[in-house]
Amino acid sequence: MFRQLLTASAVIPRSFVRSSVIRQSSSAAANDEPLFDMENPFEKEKQQCLLCRLKITPDYKNVKLLSQFQSPYTGRIYGKHITGLCETQQKLVEAEIMKAQAAGLMATYLKEPCYLKDPKLFDTDNPIRPHRF
Repeated sequence: MFRQLLTASAVIPRSFVRSSVIRQSSSAAANDEPLFDMENPFEKEKQQCLLCRLKITPDYKNVKLLSQFQSPYTGRIYGKHITGLCETQQKLVEAEIMKAQAAGLMATYLKEPCYLKDPKLFDTDNPIRPHRF
């Protein structure tokens, strides 16, 4: 309707009408900023492993923590699909367990009986990612 009024009157030149319409649309594009700042409510929270969330670095001298990642019956180190650790933390834990076993601080085939009643960090019967056996 605005365009019809402007083109109907012979007083305003046609080039002026086109340039003013272009300026209005470019100024509207520049003001496409959101009216308010708000975090995305649908954004998923980044998943972190237990050690990353609590900012714990595994150490070979911390046998009580390392024994949580070792089977009490066979002495084997649980995989990351059971522990829920990220790749880097899992490699660190495995290296520190091997270091503690080489230093004689941890048993290699059985878990120490004094650590059997410690609270569980993860459920060994329900792995995070199912495995083939």
